[in-house]
Formats: sequence, structure tokens, C-alpha cells
Amino acid sequence: MESFEEKLEKLESLSENIKKSDISVDEAMKNFEEGIKLAKSIEKELDAMESKIQILMNSPEIEETEKASKGTKTSKKADKSDLELGLFNTETQINGTRS
Repeated sequence: MESFEEKLEKLESLSENIKKSDISVDEAMKNFEEGIKLAKSIEKELDAMESKIQILMNSPEIEETEKASKGTKTSKKADKSDLELGLFNTETQINGTRS
């Protein structure tokens, strides 16, 4: 199975091939059809990634070990600073859509 990055590279390659002036119409159509299939596959993967991010960003319950010597675990409500990973602009709200 191809990785997300491999699919994206393949899509870019197909796009470049279609733009060539010496490509036949039949070959361009084949590349276009394959590109559409890849784009749909990539979109599904992006949607799945986005769903996972939403779940991670909206689940502030975390398990932590309070006292390692006793081996007891307690559930602690995480505050926003506990979840900040530095991956996103904290001013930007994630609303489940891509632009």
C-alpha cells in the first residue's frame, strides 16, 4: 500500500504529465482518471486524519500516574496548556473544515 506522501507525489507527477505538450489525448485522459482516483483517496485519508485530530483536541481527559510507588492511577482533567503541542496556532480554531 502506498503511503500518503507517495500518493501525493504520484498525483503531482500525473498532473505534470498532463501539462506536457507532447502527450496524447488518450494518455492525458488515463492520467486524469488515475489522478481523480488518487485525489479521492487522498481526500479520504485527510478526512480520517482530521477526525483523529478533532478527537485528540476535544478529549481533555488524561490518565496520569499520581504516585508511582503505589501504582495508583487517577484521572485528571487537563487544562488547555497541558494539550498544547506547538503544532497549531493557538489563536486558530479547528472547526473540521479545510480551506
